[in-house]
Amino acid sequence: MQEHLRLFVAVPLPNNLLDYLLSAREAFDSNAIRMVPAQNLHLTLFFIGNVPAIKEIPIINHLKEIAQQYQPFTLTLEQLEPGPKRSAPRLIWARFQALAAFEKLSLDLANVFSPNPSKHDKFIPHVTVCRFKKEIRPAHNMPLVQPSEKLMFPVKSLALWQSVLGSPHPVYTVVQEFPLGKQPRQGDLT
Repeated sequence: MQEHLRLFVAVPLPNNLLDYLLSAREAFDSNAIRMVPAQNLHLTLFFIGNVPAIKEIPIINHLKEIAQQYQPFTLTLEQLEPGPKRSAPRLIWARFQALAAFEKLSLDLANVFSPNPSKHDKFIPHVTVCRFKKEIRPAHNMPLVQPSEKLMFPVKSLALWQSVLGSPHPVYTVVQEFPLGKQPRQGDLT
């Protein structure tokens, strides 16, 4: 068994959104960019980091409790763009419109899993679709790609993911998924 695990909390993408992002990011195809593998695309809620493997079960228990406190919510895709700072981008992200439910959930996760929860900036809902290569400067005239029609992302669950660093890309695996909202116990009448 591994001594330490690299963990984060994220939302798996529905197929329609995944298909759109894979197609839309082609507008940024350049030798300065590395495409994030399709299986690694996710909506980040909070990066936990490297933790001792013995903490995995307590983390799962915390996530189960947190997920039950939230009702499903829906995000709306705004656009794909260089970010997080357009003037000095490190990546191309699919940025969603701000939503209080997303921000509160991310903040609650930070308060539970971060040694310094107050240091976190505003949480911006996004999916990283490409990263810039460090040795090549990105062009300044990169496009903004907006969906031709409103693209909604229903967030019905969150998941604990493990990241195993590797080359050319890390491998991300869902450890366990947690539905949002109180779940009826077996035997309860609905």
